[in-house]
Amino acid sequence: MPDDEKSHSEQQAKAMTRLVNKLTKEMLWMYILRLLQERPHYGYEIKELITKRFGFSPATVSGYAIIYRLMKDGLIEEQRKDDSPRKYYSITEKGSRAMVEAKAFLGKTMDMVFDETS
Repeated sequence: MPDDEKSHSEQQAKAMTRLVNKLTKEMLWMYILRLLQERPHYGYEIKELITKRFGFSPATVSGYAIIYRLMKDGLIEEQRKDDSPRKYYSITEKGSRAMVEAKAFLGKTMDMVFDETS
């Protein structure tokens, strides 16, 4: 492959890597809320489910930082189950509304950005 083609391919690969990181690791809150729409989960379980269901593995520290921020913002709440020392998290009504808003925003963005793409 000629150098200019190789350079172009490398640039495309870097752009795709950045896009994937932005839409996965940097938007981790959406994936967490999506899982909590099903039922309450505990922190490490959320990390495992993200890897299994969505195909990427967030750093454990990042996951807990996002959980803390979601709690602070009122999008999730902590629950304790009598028979478990674990902290479980559940989505709040505010969190459910945030998911509806995020879906609408992303749908509109996709339509605008990819309107000429086949």
